[in-house]
Amino acid sequence: MADNNGILAIDQGTTSSRAIVFDLEGHIVATAQEEFSQHYPHSGWVEHEPQDLIDTTLDTSRRALKAAKAAGVHACSIGITNQRETTIVWDRQTGEPVHNAIVWQDRRTAERCAALKAAGHESMVAERTGLLLDPYFAATKIAWILDNVRGARERARKGELAFGTVDTWLLWRLTGGRSHATDATNASRTLLFNIHRQAWDDELLGLFDIPAAILPEVLDSADDFGTTDPELLGSALPIEGIAGDQHAAVVGQCCFRPGMIKSTYGTGCFALMNTGETAVPSQNRMLTTTAYRINGKPTFALEGAIFIAGAAIQWLRDELGIIAHASQSEGLANDAEAEGLYMVPAFTGLGAPWWDPNARGAIFGLTRNTGVAEFVHAALDSVCLQTGDLLEAMADDSQTKQATLRVDGGMVANNWLLQRLADLTGLDVERPRVIETTALGAAYLAGLQHGLYQSLESLESQWSLDERFKPAISHSSREHIVEGWHDAVRRTLTTGR
Repeated sequence: MADNNGILAIDQGTTSSRAIVFDLEGHIVATAQEEFSQHYPHSGWVEHEPQDLIDTTLDTSRRALKAAKAAGVHACSIGITNQRETTIVWDRQTGEPVHNAIVWQDRRTAERCAALKAAGHESMVAERTGLLLDPYFAATKIAWILDNVRGARERARKGELAFGTVDTWLLWRLTGGRSHATDATNASRTLLFNIHRQAWDDELLGLFDIPAAILPEVLDSADDFGTTDPELLGSALPIEGIAGDQHAAVVGQCCFRPGMIKSTYGTGCFALMNTGETAVPSQNRMLTTTAYRINGKPTFALEGAIFIAGAAIQWLRDELGIIAHASQSEGLANDAEAEGLYMVPAFTGLGAPWWDPNARGAIFGLTRNTGVAEFVHAALDSVCLQTGDLLEAMADDSQTKQATLRVDGGMVANNWLLQRLADLTGLDVERPRVIETTALGAAYLAGLQHGLYQSLESLESQWSLDERFKPAISHSSREHIVEGWHDAVRRTLTTGR
């Protein structure tokens, strides 16, 4: 049987690495996934072993490539998508990290961010980067490593160290250290990248005290990033697409027209609205970011970030032990009597539109009848209600009210969740046939660079609907639930907002 062309998408996430081989029509041919350990050295700190990221990436990629080959599909290109903002610094000569990866959820630099805000720097930072001064982003994580690892800052100034978000780390290792690069979407999440000039910003580097010598080259999202070391995956494959996970999902969901919104539900939840050629500044503490960059031309998006979505269900499973499998959540939520019960999952602070790194999780409305089903219901409700906050803020910023939300990610297999999402946001919720749209977007970007697709817009016909969920509760019922949610959130805030 003759091999057909396919594309390997590497999807390196917060709790697992996944490799998927797609055919050129966007169908999954083969997939492999592997979880890895999370490390919590102190309250609010989250780390990964950098070696775990490359080991699980290689293992899953080899398994997926082997299975695809058995199915008659040969991967001719690689696309990478990754957990964003997670920060790694390593030795250029040895390739050894100087510290564990500091994960995007980590809050250890909250005081540094607060000091920079107090000094009046946030407006300049927001204007240039589209971001806020928050420990979520990479710049203060880099500075922390340079300040807390003996000799690191001096070595960084000498050009002996390299910084990268996870895409850059994987690229470096996959190419045998020959390529130190990132794409415009990942660069946009560092607080060091001017999204209007699409370049590293010297004044921002000075503000955060980051030596320019450690930074990667910034390329388009579809570009020539290098070729894999043939010993790693069995052959030398070109890496031709890179985008941060949420940006890749915009591509995978074919949200190419201004006003289109996708929301991805994994460890966290991230909603992005395409704003086209215009970088819309937010009045509601949303983020302005590069959605993707093709042929040197950026497309922008408004983004709302929720730190805890699927992680709330993982907490119920792993820390409380009250459910055995995440898949149980659908049936349990359906059986719950949880009126007036709210979980605010601020385990690592609150993201948009609140941006309170010091907020901590809480549950309100407990009664004697509250049990496992009610906890699950409240956890899933928190995902929907946080999404509603994001969408309201985006509608206000863009002066457009959307009727449809495209969703993806591991959680959207849960029909109860998606119906509840429709009910609590008042929008039609659309689930595509391929819900692994983050990986699919990385594959599409690589295929575009490889010449397998004429343009991103030509891919719109490949998006297909699996199921549409329509709101089924009254406006007054929705308003009552949302009012109770906002009261619960206000009780957790430390910022006085």
